[in-house]
Formats: sequence, C-alpha cells, structure tokens
Amino acid sequence: MKDETGIIEKVVSIRRVAKVVKGGRRFSFNVLVVAGNGKGAAGIGFGKANEIAAAITKALSNAKKAFVSIQMKGSSIPHEAIGKFKAGKVLLKPAGPGTGVIAGGSVRALCEVFGIKDILTKCLGSRNPINTVKAAMVGLQGLRLYRTRTTQ
Repeated sequence: MKDETGIIEKVVSIRRVAKVVKGGRRFSFNVLVVAGNGKGAAGIGFGKANEIAAAITKALSNAKKAFVSIQMKGSSIPHEAIGKFKAGKVLLKPAGPGTGVIAGGSVRALCEVFGIKDILTKCLGSRNPINTVKAAMVGLQGLRLYRTRTTQ
C-alpha cells in the first residue's frame, strides 16, 4: 500500500497478546511493519497498542524513522550474503533478471519495499517474523558494490 508521499507500507505480522488480570483477560496487539521508497531505502517498525489501528500507526511511524539505504546492482543485489539476528539467519542470493522475489512472507515484504525485483532467499534458524526481518535487514545492510581494502 502506497501513501501520498510515495512510501510503500506493508504489514508483516499482527499478534494478539493477552494479559490476565482480576476481571479476566486484557488483549493488546503487536504489529510489525516494513516501509520503503522502492528505490533502495526502507525501515522496520514495531508497534504495540490496545487497538490494531493504533498499533499500525505507531509501527509505521517507527519504520519511517528507521530508514536505511542499501547497495543494489540493477534490480538485484550485488553478491551473496547471510544476515544473522539472534537465532534467525537469512541467506540472500542475487538472481538473474526475470526471476522475481523468491522469499517467504516477512522477507518478501522487506525486499518489495526496498525495490528489489530479483532475489533468492532462504530462512535458516528461527521462523519468527521479527527475527527473520531483522536478520534480512542486517544481511542487506552488509552489501557492498566494491571491495574495500583493509590495511594491516
């Protein structure tokens, strides 16, 4: 979904959590959102509130604050990378033109908001959407178009 500023917003997951109190259960919602411009910049946002709409609004505002840009080579990524965050690992591989986004739900949303059109991914380790999205973000931030020299 695109807003008026041209930012693409996607809700990755919505979780209902319960807190048991004297009168019964109190429900609240956790929302994970990714937002990006489709040209190599995106951010991840997490919001919690008693209503879904309020949680989505909080998550979107957090995602827009956390924008980072990545290196892209055409419609794909420049090289293979593995992103790790806690127990989640995501393997990211460049793909030829016309391949499309071969990815699971949470990583697919992140690739689409970044504007990546051709990529192969595999989720290793944790299947938790928060950890997989953050692991994919770590992997994408580590991409470089050129080799840097290290002096020793």
